[in-house]
Amino acid sequence: MKKFKTYYTLSGILLSAFFLTISCTKDFTELNTNPAGVTDEEAMGDFALVASFLAQAQRAILPENVGEYQVSVNLSSDAYGGYLAAEAPFVGNANNLTYALVPGWYSSLWVDRYIRAMNPLYRVETLTRSDEKMQDIFAFAKVLKVSAMHRTSDKVGPIIYSKYNAPDENDQILYDSQEDAYKNFFKDLDSATTVFKSLKGKEVSAAMKKSDLAYASNNYDQWLKFANTLRLRLALRIVYKDPTLAKAEGEKALNPANGGLMETVGDNCFIKLSTDHPLNIITTTWSDTRMHANIESILGGYEDPRLGKLFAKATDEAVQGQFKGIRSGIEIDAKSRYDNYSKLLPLANKMQLMVSSEAWFLKAEAALRGWTNAGDAKTNYENGIDRSFEMYGLGAQSSAYKSNSTRKPKPYIDPKAVKAGQNDIKEGSPLLSTITIQWNEADSKDRKLERIITQKWISMFPDGDEAWAEYRRSGYPLVFPVVVNYSNNTIPTVPGIRRMPYPEREYNSNSTAVNDAVKMLGGPDNGGTRLWWDVENKKL
Repeated sequence: MKKFKTYYTLSGILLSAFFLTISCTKDFTELNTNPAGVTDEEAMGDFALVASFLAQAQRAILPENVGEYQVSVNLSSDAYGGYLAAEAPFVGNANNLTYALVPGWYSSLWVDRYIRAMNPLYRVETLTRSDEKMQDIFAFAKVLKVSAMHRTSDKVGPIIYSKYNAPDENDQILYDSQEDAYKNFFKDLDSATTVFKSLKGKEVSAAMKKSDLAYASNNYDQWLKFANTLRLRLALRIVYKDPTLAKAEGEKALNPANGGLMETVGDNCFIKLSTDHPLNIITTTWSDTRMHANIESILGGYEDPRLGKLFAKATDEAVQGQFKGIRSGIEIDAKSRYDNYSKLLPLANKMQLMVSSEAWFLKAEAALRGWTNAGDAKTNYENGIDRSFEMYGLGAQSSAYKSNSTRKPKPYIDPKAVKAGQNDIKEGSPLLSTITIQWNEADSKDRKLERIITQKWISMFPDGDEAWAEYRRSGYPLVFPVVVNYSNNTIPTVPGIRRMPYPEREYNSNSTAVNDAVKMLGGPDNGGTRLWWDVENKKL
């Protein structure tokens, strides 16, 4: 069997999903052979091999492994996006949250996205590309690949994508610039949606039924709608940098002839996990995360009934009976200080990839920008709120919520703060949003955008990756800045961290390529360098 380079290898790692569990610390070169001696043809007999590869990939888009989820998502995106904050002073309080970025933490996303997602998806594409009977699986792998790798690119910038597993003459795996990566994402979505459109109304294959961990594959329509919504998400992600490409791709997603977008709560995409949701363990068993101050400020200020569906009230004597969050990037002396602030309520054993409310808010922004087939911004905005409330069984309360024109985010006060300056964000502070709920046609486009993004941010919880990406992309919602900044002036306190660095393993094994990738960034490989789509001076 052909051998591939270092951790981009295929067979042994992939077969770990089918035959055994492999630690990411094993020698990947030694795993290039099939220890079980099973050929692809033998393992494909009942689609078990493909199904196992796809299950591994689906559960790595956002890692189900609790340790990897904590360091690659919870202690980065969840905090930077304003959803969850750490209650513990990890690494003597010099960690990702205070901008002293920990290499072992940010390198973990490479394990999930490349070893556990890109590897098996590459293998599935190889097995199915020329098989006319497996084109649905080929398309499915394409959609999953874009789902996984846009999250990687949105954290670091240039990524290995189109040249994956194709070393050059110097045994280097070259990177795509982020611009090229996005163009390749759109091409892969073209391939996938073309296949899914051709299969509308046809019986779902046995392989797809066995492989789909989200919809149980009653038909192909839901993955087509997911792919179109993903395209619209990515189109708006680049709208400030390349408005022409963004509009073209956005209007392709919005064109009803292409299959439509996610619309109802039945379209919500959750991947079934093989274990407990990692946030349940991080919250309860490990007691390492609590509600973020931004959740308290925004949902608390809106008297949002979804707040009680997400978090428990604090039991600490200083704030007992309140929904109380923690600011991220503050001085913490001991874990016990915030242990009894608001805990996340238990999540079901499934990982949220995308919800239909996001689709409606994406359409609202597209309408604000005048894109064809986007509809009416107000209608889309209100439908987004409705779908989110329905998701939590709160549909009857949506109408009153949408019509409220006075509630706004509330000041944040922490009575247990250790350091001066981290306990009080007063009314009138530029750090505190004044955005209300009810749609106001007389508002400026920018204020309408803040209203759309703020409600989208609420509805996407707990997807910290998307919350952080949208904050960097749009500037909304306003996220409280860190108080303690240990970055040695490489990351600005305001507007905050922009990206994660490349892992040490890349510099050790793929040094020429990663150094070329840093040149594509246009700045140093640190948390202060903006991504390609992260434009500083935004104009709607």
